[in-house]
Amino acid sequence: MRVFKTRFFSKFADKCRIDDVDLCEAVQRATAGLIDADLGGGVIKQRVARKGQGKSGGFRTIVLFRNGDRAIFVDGYAKKDLANIDDDDLRDYRKLAKVLLAYTQTELDELVSSAKFTEVKYDEKQIS
Repeated sequence: MRVFKTRFFSKFADKCRIDDVDLCEAVQRATAGLIDADLGGGVIKQRVARKGQGKSGGFRTIVLFRNGDRAIFVDGYAKKDLANIDDDDLRDYRKLAKVLLAYTQTELDELVSSAKFTEVKYDEKQIS
């Protein structure tokens, strides 16, 4: 399973002090079938806790997800800032998922090389 974050999401995660371990835990839950919201078309919403707090008051992340293959964190927001995403945004996320989930491993590697994506070091055995 490969886990990525877009350049846009990386800036959000840095600002909100969301580290890669938090992202890996969200992916691990999704892989185990514990998806907070399946938005269809390879798009899921996963909660990530704020440092020192629980997930309910934390952040919502939008992840393009194919179980056993890849997870791409593309957007995030605090629940207090946005309760739900609108239909136009959901349509855009689904279009993006269709494209990015079809990319080959070589194309993903090129996105990492060009710094458009950052690969998160994901090892489900190391997450407790």
